[in-house]
Amino acid sequence: MVKLAERAEKLMGMSPEIWQRHANPWSGWSRVAALPLISLAVWSRIWIGPWALLPFAVSLLWLWVNPRLFPPPRDTHNWMSQGVLGERVWLNRQKIPIPHHHLRMGHILNTVSALASVLWLAGLIWLDIWATLFGMSIIMLAKLWFIDRMVWLYTDMQPDHPEYAAWMKNKDSR
Repeated sequence: MVKLAERAEKLMGMSPEIWQRHANPWSGWSRVAALPLISLAVWSRIWIGPWALLPFAVSLLWLWVNPRLFPPPRDTHNWMSQGVLGERVWLNRQKIPIPHHHLRMGHILNTVSALASVLWLAGLIWLDIWATLFGMSIIMLAKLWFIDRMVWLYTDMQPDHPEYAAWMKNKDSR
């Protein structure tokens, strides 16, 4: 599971600078739209046939461009920014272990999301609107819950780890 996350991070080219930009709440919140956009792009094959590959490619490109599009936030004292910072902590858990309760819950939420992905993909393949919408809803709810847990993880970890504490920005400190 860790290797999959590491591969995804490398594929996305997530350097520390890009992570700082992704901590902008505009980046996090606008990225929430990715799954509905991908779903709509796949469903568009009904209306535009093979041209559906174009909106599908654009929606995948959005996943890559999004963390690079926004400037680093001046202030990270908000839910989405701290959720993104917590994701960095989560991905770094091989180097700096995280508390067991965060690890367990993160795995549970990622498993729920993975299982819902099967339903979502089936809905996309078979053009079943209810499977698509239900699977997508569960994926998105699990992801938002995961982000909430990452806020908690970051809050727990940053006081004891100067590297993590340094990621926190305050608009009044500039």
